Amino acid sequence: MNIQKEKVGNYSVLYLKGKVETIHSSVLEDEVCQLIDNGEKFLIFNCSGMNYISSSGLRVFLVTQKKVVSVDGKLHLCNMQPDVKEIFRISGFSNLFSIFDTQDEVVEYQ
Repeated sequence: MNIQKEKVGNYSVLYLKGKVETIHSSVLEDEVCQLIDNGEKFLIFNCSGMNYISSSGLRVFLVTQKKVVSVDGKLHLCNMQPDVKEIFRISGFSNLFSIFDTQDEVVEYQ
């Protein structure tokens, strides 16, 4: 998994590429914790390059959601590949997150 970061307006965008699974989920969690510790509370996970997510990856998404809500922030997901979107739907996680088709939609939504 590869993570690129960028600031877009009020949002810190994390571009996720590859598989978010047990081996890599701690790296993502560490990145998120560092951002929140540095005062960032509006996050976007751009999932355009993410081609798989395991249950431990889903856990990191859920933990991130709880952390940003606890600091009055928001987490939005966008650009999900169909297979990943299906995992979110089947697991019920699509009901827990704001999922947008594009990053531009997220930025306009704010």
